[in-house]
Amino acid sequence: MQQVVFLILPHVHALDLAGPVQVFYEANSFGGQYRLRYCARARKVRTAQGLCLSDLEPLPPVGPGDLVLVPGIDSRTLDHLEQVPVDWLRAARKAGATIGSICSGAFALAQAGLLDGRQCTTHWKVADRLAAAHPAATVHGNRLFVRDDGIVTSAGVTAGIDMALWLVEEEHGPLVAARVAREMVVHARRDGASEQTSVYLKYRTHFHPGVHRVQDWLISRPERRPTIDQLARIAGMSRRNLTRAFRQATGITLKTFANSLKLEIARNLLHDPVLTIDAVASRCGFRDARQLRRLCSSHLNLTPSALKGGLERSAAR
Repeated sequence: MQQVVFLILPHVHALDLAGPVQVFYEANSFGGQYRLRYCARARKVRTAQGLCLSDLEPLPPVGPGDLVLVPGIDSRTLDHLEQVPVDWLRAARKAGATIGSICSGAFALAQAGLLDGRQCTTHWKVADRLAAAHPAATVHGNRLFVRDDGIVTSAGVTAGIDMALWLVEEEHGPLVAARVAREMVVHARRDGASEQTSVYLKYRTHFHPGVHRVQDWLISRPERRPTIDQLARIAGMSRRNLTRAFRQATGITLKTFANSLKLEIARNLLHDPVLTIDAVASRCGFRDARQLRRLCSSHLNLTPSALKGGLERSAAR
């Protein structure tokens, strides 16, 4: 059971708190094991929107594997951060917990010195303010969220949902994250560092149950090469109706989705120095390495060998 501790500060933004909470809550229905805790220095805290939160827990001890998240607060109160438990945040980080923030919650992390020498982000409206107040931090005002050495910061409001989905994907895999996103009816994006969108989530903004079943099946079995008839049976539709419905729901063809999925998995597997290109192709369900090479060339303008070499050079740095 992973402990997720929400540090609730006075004038907290309700959605900064509720969005990530809902992600971890829903993840527990799909195999996640998160214990959610709501903690503060005081038993009661009033949100920026006037809602009173009561019966809050005192700040608990945390350790390796735990996650501490600090939702954002009203920007008009950022000059008064006396109630930030800086010693507790520092101790949590020293103990090995992952520390994260949503929106202006980054100011609390900066107050504790946790952003010194690190890259981070916050709401675009206060990014320059954070950079000016804490010049030891490298602030990116155009990033969705940033992870740097166990510290994760996200941009404003709903970006906290994106960050939480990404954390769930890291812990439990893309299928769980996709199911949570579908349950919450959200369109999720991945790390803004590369400005990429995860194929696992990008095409899940529709409401077609048969198409969702096919996508879930493909995501959980990337090594398989199903026929259109097999996928039609999974969807409970005819092959012609599935082909038409998939394009209408996602904007792309079923073949394009399947190839994009396999290519994204291949890019991740190419990080492994032990796996050969032939082994990567097999695990991703390509007919052979030549098919993987053709897709890498047409989609990425790179060969798998060049991509693998570039990844290894990046890792070495």
